[in-house]
Amino acid sequence: MVGVVPSLPMAHTRENDLQRFDFSAHRMCEQRYFEDFQLNERFILPSRTMTDAMFAAFQLASGDNHPIHYDLEYCRRLGMPQMLAHGFQVLIQTASGAGLFPHMVEESLKAFIEQSSRFLHPVFAGDTLYSALEVVELVPGRTTGVLTMQSSVVNQAGVLVLDGQQKYLLRKRAA
Repeated sequence: MVGVVPSLPMAHTRENDLQRFDFSAHRMCEQRYFEDFQLNERFILPSRTMTDAMFAAFQLASGDNHPIHYDLEYCRRLGMPQMLAHGFQVLIQTASGAGLFPHMVEESLKAFIEQSSRFLHPVFAGDTLYSALEVVELVPGRTTGVLTMQSSVVNQAGVLVLDGQQKYLLRKRAA
């Protein structure tokens, strides 16, 4: 084999690893499209205890400086057992990103298009919240569909403290 030059192995570099890495295979769960969802399908979100640190972080992020959300003595003078959680602090417990849903729709999600909520009972520092999303409506279009989920937050006493809806625009599978 005169004139044949043996091939040398490719030098190992980060760029070579990235060229070979299959990003589409690095998923937490199988991809789903609009037609893959069913009514009454539930997505449980992790429980969270509303700590003083969470109250401080929310106050910092929101800029809400009313003492009802950070001054324990002010709250006690008003007859409350603890600091009162801001409504949006409760609402964010329904963020679908805390669960598997957004990982399921990485390829099909076009938009988070709407959200509504009702604040039914107070939430105080120290309360533990249990959130869930449930598919309640599927409205198909030609190439997309709107998936509506009922959002709910229940406290450690089993009291529904928030309910609402979230709507997502999802692609249908290609024909």
